[in-house]
Amino acid sequence: MKNLANVAPLGALFEENDVVFRIWAPDHDRAEVVLYDADAVTERVRLPMQAEPGGFFRARVGASGPEASVLYKFGVGGTGPFPDPYSRSQPFGVHGPSEARRFSFAWTDQAFGGVSPEDLVLQEIHVGTATAEGTFEALIPRLSELRSLGITAIELMPLASFPGRWNWGYDGVCFYAPQVSYGGPLGLMRLIDAAHAHGLAVIIDAVYNHLGPDGNYLRAYTRRYFTDRHQTPWGEGLNVDGADARPVRELVARSAEMWIRDYHADGLRLDATHEIRDDSDPHILREIAERARRAGGGKRIVVIAEDERNDERLVRPVDKGGLGLDAVWADDFHHQMRRAFAGDKDGYFQDFSGSAADIARTLNEGWSYHGQTSPRTGKPRGTSPRSLESTRFVHCIQNHDQIGNRAFGDRLGESVSPAAFRAMSALLLLSPYVPLLFMGQEWNAKTRFQYFTDHNAELGRLVTEGRRKEFAAFASFQGAEIPDPQAESTFLASKLSYEERDTAEHAGVRELYRELLHLRAEHPALRARERGTFEARAVGEDALVLTRRGGGKEVSVWVNVRGKLREKLPEGLSAQLILATEEARFGGAGGEAVREGLAVGEVRLDGPAAAVLGSRSSA
Repeated sequence: MKNLANVAPLGALFEENDVVFRIWAPDHDRAEVVLYDADAVTERVRLPMQAEPGGFFRARVGASGPEASVLYKFGVGGTGPFPDPYSRSQPFGVHGPSEARRFSFAWTDQAFGGVSPEDLVLQEIHVGTATAEGTFEALIPRLSELRSLGITAIELMPLASFPGRWNWGYDGVCFYAPQVSYGGPLGLMRLIDAAHAHGLAVIIDAVYNHLGPDGNYLRAYTRRYFTDRHQTPWGEGLNVDGADARPVRELVARSAEMWIRDYHADGLRLDATHEIRDDSDPHILREIAERARRAGGGKRIVVIAEDERNDERLVRPVDKGGLGLDAVWADDFHHQMRRAFAGDKDGYFQDFSGSAADIARTLNEGWSYHGQTSPRTGKPRGTSPRSLESTRFVHCIQNHDQIGNRAFGDRLGESVSPAAFRAMSALLLLSPYVPLLFMGQEWNAKTRFQYFTDHNAELGRLVTEGRRKEFAAFASFQGAEIPDPQAESTFLASKLSYEERDTAEHAGVRELYRELLHLRAEHPALRARERGTFEARAVGEDALVLTRRGGGKEVSVWVNVRGKLREKLPEGLSAQLILATEEARFGGAGGEAVREGLAVGEVRLDGPAAAVLGSRSSA
């Protein structure tokens, strides 16, 4: 890999009373910076940029004052002008002028040191649909409730500027500029500062495997940002390992540093890391993690991968030959649970049985596939997870993908009974793994989370057609009209309805989540996360029990999928009911069967249900 040493930061940076502009455009012989009036339309002046070795260009412009703001674009080789790919602010959207601005904000979070992996309870949030306003600041009044529930970190779906008014965020094209419709840089600062005041960490979902199809101007500067040696589902991969790769690696790594250093984020969730192709050493994922941690200045920074390969190397320490990330989304647990309780069998669900034995095995190991052949692909998948701590795995029973990638964006609660939802939740929250909730899950929200975009008309038409073709082969969606991603109604239908959470149908679920998360945080047996402190086993064909031990205590989580469970407790073991998911206070039918059974030394569960028992040997 040809290395351009000492690549200085690109974009627009303040130096005393000046703005210094730098770009990388090695395929062009000249460049200029174009300054705009406040209307973002009228060109004020065009200034030539000075060529520097390595294909870089530089210019300096005066900009005094504590709130100085300069609107600009760049022209290269007589083409353009184009927005700055390194822009920190895009107040007029991804096609408008970039903004160089001094953002004055008084942080108050100096005492916040982050959250350890052992204490992580994540809630995934899409800023645009989490509130009616769809902004960073509108989330602030919701933070206290999340923390009191037992959430310790919010994970914000991608914030990098994307085209249009709404989007999931995975079509972002400006790695450095928080989305303007969410509130831009200042709005994000206010949200994170407020989150820290409530004891909540903030994880940012960062997309470094591709850029969106509209508003990506990197190729206008140079095609060297991409390579045809690596192909992704979105086209050519980023050139992080070929000739002239150093500036491309800096594009990514400095973005990761920025979220941590400038916005005080506590970590990153890296999207689809299996699509970040790098044949060099060190791998770009390792560099991202290491530089993000350094940018934290001693604060606890967590870097989490989303990766479908079940590859333990991602989270193996660097000194043991790994990439050194902190955790990885392990979706096998979700797939087994969904197959068991909802009966899904299309697509990748073909690879999962949903049997009690396979759920128990997944709980014991962290993921299901560790080298076996996938029936769906005919290829082996996964590596052994047995050397990894439980805190290396993020488990869920729903997330934005597993909801939004369904044809209608329907949540888990539409496919399983309330009783099943409660039972699944108990197993998720009381397992030793890091639990991830999707916003509204804590009250079994009915609001759908659909796939939505706001692209230009031509691209939007292709997206709509592609979405409908995608589900044409799914038997469960035959003849159904798939919601149009481009329709404003699709976006608006995805906004959370907070009014429902206090109704009888939902309030009990919220109380269950509060109690389960309190148990997870406080009970000695549930605080233990080390391998050897937990064990799951099947009980017949349709039930399982997860046993947790720690601090001289023992907790067992009994989960029934269907039918009636009648299981004798071991001789000499007394059990105390901690909670049953079918108790009336949680919205259940009463849970009398559990108490009646325990009175005669038996675990009894009817239909989908869970019971949490505290045990101590009578000896």
